[in-house]
Amino acid sequence: MELRRNSNTIIRRWILTFREIDFPLLLLTVAVSVFGIINMYGVAGPSSPFFQKQILFVVLGVGVMILFSFFNYRYLKNYSLPITIAYIIVVGLLVVPFFLPAIRGVRSWIRFGSLTLEPVELAKLVLIALMAKYFSQRHIHIRQLRHIIVSGIYIGIPLLIVLAQPDLGSAIIFLCIWLGILLASGMSRKQLFILLSCGLIVAYVGWLFVLKPYQKARILSFINPSADPRGAGYNLIQSKIAIGSGYWFGNGLGKGSQTKLGFLPEPHNDFVIASIADHFGFAGLSFVVLATAAIISRVLIIGERTVNNFGKLFCLGMAVFLLSHAFISAGVNLGILPVTGLPFPFVSYGGSNYIALMLGLGIVQSIKRYH
Repeated sequence: MELRRNSNTIIRRWILTFREIDFPLLLLTVAVSVFGIINMYGVAGPSSPFFQKQILFVVLGVGVMILFSFFNYRYLKNYSLPITIAYIIVVGLLVVPFFLPAIRGVRSWIRFGSLTLEPVELAKLVLIALMAKYFSQRHIHIRQLRHIIVSGIYIGIPLLIVLAQPDLGSAIIFLCIWLGILLASGMSRKQLFILLSCGLIVAYVGWLFVLKPYQKARILSFINPSADPRGAGYNLIQSKIAIGSGYWFGNGLGKGSQTKLGFLPEPHNDFVIASIADHFGFAGLSFVVLATAAIISRVLIIGERTVNNFGKLFCLGMAVFLLSHAFISAGVNLGILPVTGLPFPFVSYGGSNYIALMLGLGIVQSIKRYH
């Protein structure tokens, strides 16, 4: 009887523990991830490594999210050492690819056999935690220019490394995260104006001296893709054709004209939105966009209900992470933004981005649990 009573007590505790998970966030994330697996089946087929690995990534990612929901995020809020160590590690990992062979002309990946790690995705998550930690302790003094400068240095070190790889898309995400948390922390309009003015100057200098010729060609082709339809403008043209061919309900799973015939480049990753439109049409696109918007909304709601500034700023940083990736990736596919090579959250192929997102959402779940 005593053993049975103890067993029932343990079961009740586990039930109560899992009840503290934000199930709308969990279910929405799983739903859009499963939809991404289904689309991957149509893009690559059941025997493809892309399809098989994506299933593994989703299973691992959901497990990571649930596991980190039990991690007490207040260790990050109260202690600087874990975040400092994580920052040093990710900066080191960002440098490692420079000593390895380039993949498709870019030094962004660390290869482990058949698997690759993209450290920049983990760096985005660490920078969210670092910025949340920094400004949660200094929100009263945010209008002091030195705090903007110091935080800019923290962002600037990995940003310069990423630009040298070169990975312009991830550098933009770094800036979005930094600017989003700065605005939420209460920077003045004057500081914002100065910051944006400096940003325009840096962008102009970067165009002249930093951007590679192919990156400039991508931007120019975005303005007028028909100027080079078989070269720099090819990707955007094929993406628009794939989206247009799907109409309301798509051509059917595995029957997308542009995807099946191989005209659409990177249909499993950079142009996954176009492949979804090709397979599932406007209805499929609407589901992915609305589900992603609901996930972002849920993260912001959890942050709003949190009593401490670290939790609020971390949730805001995660929302910016998700929103900037989704907006830029969708914009590229629709032809309203230059090609940057960023994955769309939860549906693009790749373990680095997916696991980083799920780890971040696990911490958001922890913030909800221990708020």
